[in-house]
Amino acid sequence: MATEGPAQLVLTASVARRYYLDGRSKVEIAEEFALSRFKVARLLEDARSSGLVRIEIVHPGVVDVDLSGRLMDALGLQHCIVTDTPDEHPATLRDHLGAAAADLLTEIVEPDDVLGLSWSRSVSAMATLLRRLAPVPVVQLTGALARPGADDSSIELVREVARTAGGPAYFFYAPMAVPDAATARALRQQPEVARAFSLIGSVTKAVVGVGAWEPEQSTLYDAAAEGERAQLTKLGVCAEVSGLLLDADGEPIATDLTERMIGITADQMRAVPEVIGIVYGPTKVRAVLAAVRGGLVDSLVTHSTLATALVAQAQLEQARPPARRRKPQRRAAP
Repeated sequence: MATEGPAQLVLTASVARRYYLDGRSKVEIAEEFALSRFKVARLLEDARSSGLVRIEIVHPGVVDVDLSGRLMDALGLQHCIVTDTPDEHPATLRDHLGAAAADLLTEIVEPDDVLGLSWSRSVSAMATLLRRLAPVPVVQLTGALARPGADDSSIELVREVARTAGGPAYFFYAPMAVPDAATARALRQQPEVARAFSLIGSVTKAVVGVGAWEPEQSTLYDAAAEGERAQLTKLGVCAEVSGLLLDADGEPIATDLTERMIGITADQMRAVPEVIGIVYGPTKVRAVLAAVRGGLVDSLVTHSTLATALVAQAQLEQARPPARRRKPQRRAAP
């Protein structure tokens, strides 16, 4: 704004106060100060351009709305929620992200949706904190993965969310991985497993965890034998989503373990209209990018440290974009 005398400065501030703080219309302000509406509009524009009035978009809670928007744009996501969580202890992050994911699910799930859930520690935290949900069917997407000292599982996860929603639960008793492919084929034909799997093509929204193929960064990695871990690392596995093993480009890697898994396939997950990944930990940048590039994850709930690293990496790669930055075109459900 050009240099003004004090009278003009006071007039500009008074008009801005009436408009932004008192909620008066431009017509009302024009009548009060004996000005034209065009003069009022010009004064309001001067107040903004000079810095006399600053407009900020803020959120009083833990969601970093600016970083959420930047990450959503950088990765081409459908939804993105980034929490500003100063304490980065895994348990704290799980609680914060679980609460944010529960709020997101409450907001976006509608009565005509079918919700699919894959077990992970972060998805389990979301289920515990979920207080309200539209009455939708809830479908188990993967078998259970037993963990020492833990009493939650894919089955309890589906039951808990279905109780909150008041909709039917489709679950089955089977492990995520079995000793051989023949056993896996037999289990998939069991009535409860077959019933749940027959509904996967109807799932419209799913919630999953994203693991990095490293110690303590993937429940499946921790459960695998040492030799198997090393072999899969040599094959280029860098991420795991619902038991699906991905390389850095998001391509599924077929292995003996794949044949022994009881759960959703990569093609089935890509066919779900929206898959929400809940992910924490600064070491998971490559894993998250792989999941998004491969079209397995469309939306993210994460925290500021990881989100900042993801935005920075995405910016570095803009000059050489990956083959698939957005979700591939959906295939018709079987």
